[in-house]
Amino acid sequence: MIAIWKLIQSDSVKMPPKKAAGGAKAGKSKGGDDGDKGKGEKKGGTAVKVRHILCEKQSKILEALEKLKAGQKFNEVAATYSEDKARSGGDLGWMTRGSMVGPFQEAAFALPVSSLGSPVYTDPPVKTKFGYHIIMVEGKK
Repeated sequence: MIAIWKLIQSDSVKMPPKKAAGGAKAGKSKGGDDGDKGKGEKKGGTAVKVRHILCEKQSKILEALEKLKAGQKFNEVAATYSEDKARSGGDLGWMTRGSMVGPFQEAAFALPVSSLGSPVYTDPPVKTKFGYHIIMVEGKK
């Protein structure tokens, strides 16, 4: 009986943080956390490791896109063309759902995971209030 109580107690302590980390969908989570968590992962998870190239002018981002299509490495093109503060090859690191502007987030979670050697990126570039982005995803969790 004590072992069961400890199990229930430990589960109740662990469960609320999982719901909180899942976002504002607490109402749906009550039915079965495992099922909802699995569905969320199929839609792209809750975080992505993102690189991007940001240019204010469309002509400049299209020039960067041509360099990528010609086979130049994503991080090299980002270092040359990107106008944002992430000059380290466009690496933004891990970003969670809700921390990105709408169009950027939609594109980032829709992209498959790829590598610098064989990047899969947004084509055409994504327009946001910051400018035009070419986005690639290096990881999902």
